[in-house]
Amino acid sequence: MGATLLCELGLFLLCTLLCTGHTQDAVLTIEPNWSSFFIGEFVTFKCDMNEGEDTDWEYTINKDGREFIPYDTNKDYRLTIISTGDSGEYQCSGRRKSSRDTKISNTVSITVLDKPRVTLTAGTTIIPVGGSVTLTCSVQSSDGWKYEWFRGTQTTFIVQIRDQQNRDIRVSQGGIYSCFGTRGNPVYATDISDDVTIEITFSNKVVVKQQPNWPQIFRGETITLTCEVQEGGETTEWEYEWRGPSTPTQWTHNNDVTFRVSESSSGDYMCKSRRRDDSYSSTEWSEAFTLSGSSKSCLLCDLHLTNVIMVSTG
Repeated sequence: MGATLLCELGLFLLCTLLCTGHTQDAVLTIEPNWSSFFIGEFVTFKCDMNEGEDTDWEYTINKDGREFIPYDTNKDYRLTIISTGDSGEYQCSGRRKSSRDTKISNTVSITVLDKPRVTLTAGTTIIPVGGSVTLTCSVQSSDGWKYEWFRGTQTTFIVQIRDQQNRDIRVSQGGIYSCFGTRGNPVYATDISDDVTIEITFSNKVVVKQQPNWPQIFRGETITLTCEVQEGGETTEWEYEWRGPSTPTQWTHNNDVTFRVSESSSGDYMCKSRRRDDSYSSTEWSEAFTLSGSSKSCLLCDLHLTNVIMVSTG
């Protein structure tokens, strides 16, 4: 008796669904299937009634509970996103032409963002000769991106790195790197990222040497500091960068600086070198050569032991 009652109840419910035209709910999908979009992109709504032929129905799109697109015979609707106001909850509804029966779909949520921000980061910006580093290009809060990569130098044009569309790439060359993201059809592109400069460091040691190599030098005398690249550096054409109170601030082909000793000469002096044909490959900075003020008459006291130049005031 119980089984018969359940069977009759199931047949009654099936008949009710068939008669009212609600055998299956309508289904709304979007292409591309992203949760967030940017102004200027496109999204296509696809409304499927799951019953009969597509031509049996008329379709409408609702947004936030209100009619957004009037009834039409097309089941697909392509929306050009023009503002963040296009964010919302979307549904589609189908109306059968012959009986005016209707179906309402599931809800699809869309978030619209302003222009995407692309970020380029590097694991490190200084790597040794023969080493490499991972660069990462990413776009905020979104999916489906491919990436275009570029490299340039101060003396060459920026060129595209071919066969690289991944979010992460590994590079071993010095230079200036940048990227941007693309997605969708038609293609939507972000602005280009800020640059990241990768530098290569040589293993050659660099030292600062002083001439004349006298044990005592007084204020008013002239000294020369020389940047010397060791361990095979003599076979390479170098240029030099200095740090110190009385040194050039730009790269120079001269490996020495000459100046008259004064109180303003006090400070630390360091140098490093790079190849003239590769502005992104250089040595490490040398150890500091210290020049400090003193009331003593001896400017260079025990130089070989202390590596300190003492500036005389008399």
